[in-house]
Amino acid sequence: MEFDIITSAKNDAMKHLVKLRDRRHRDRERLTLLEGYRELTRAVEYGMTLTECFFSPELFLGENEYPLLESLAKSGISVRRLAPGLLEKVSYRDRPEGLLAVAKMRNHDLASMKFVPNGLYMVAETIEKPGNLGSMLRSADAVGADGVIVCEKGTDIYNPNVIRASTGAIFSMPLAECTNEEAMAWLRRHDVATLAATPHTDLKYTDVDLTKATAIVVGAEQTGLTDFWMNGADMKVVIPMLGKIDSLNVSTAATVLLYEAARQRDFRTASNGGTK
Repeated sequence: MEFDIITSAKNDAMKHLVKLRDRRHRDRERLTLLEGYRELTRAVEYGMTLTECFFSPELFLGENEYPLLESLAKSGISVRRLAPGLLEKVSYRDRPEGLLAVAKMRNHDLASMKFVPNGLYMVAETIEKPGNLGSMLRSADAVGADGVIVCEKGTDIYNPNVIRASTGAIFSMPLAECTNEEAMAWLRRHDVATLAATPHTDLKYTDVDLTKATAIVVGAEQTGLTDFWMNGADMKVVIPMLGKIDSLNVSTAATVLLYEAARQRDFRTASNGGTK
């Protein structure tokens, strides 16, 4: 299949890609950038709407890219080749994989979040670093969590670095954005117990019951959880620190707590369809 080629950085499509690197343009247009073979295939698998796709074959890492491009083109998506050097100008990666697409953002309303009896949820309050949010989404997917609620967001969930760090889990994980008050009201309405980690308790995270409906709540990288969540938590636990450092990266702490919940649940078949 032959594809049109873009040879100049002054092309309108290239200018649009550059604009979408800015959060203000992404939010205004409700569009984001997807980069890499795995991310594109998972986006398609989980029903994301792609509007355009661009590629540079000299950057391909494998042999599956052309079948994907042909499939996208046959589905009506505009697919164009970029001359050498152009994709690097809009890539977020140090080593681009040769594939870049524009996708429509989804709306993530809390009212659409499905409640699962004895479900496992994660609440992320004011997470500022895209890589951390993406990693937490990946961990939530790995343990078969039933949903992630992003409160008082510090970064946009469709930041390309969130998508990259999640390795596409952002497309499959039930996800909602809302205020702290809305999240707490939803959890209380469904009788979901909230768990917060703090150094100011002697109760270890392994000594609480996480088999019932539970939401693991984590906060901003620098300041941790606000008093809203810390004072309102049903369970406060400590993750023991045996070395010289007194705290964990927020995504690491979230992963530890999520996997403890999964361990207690014996990695049962996840309610969202995954097998653990």
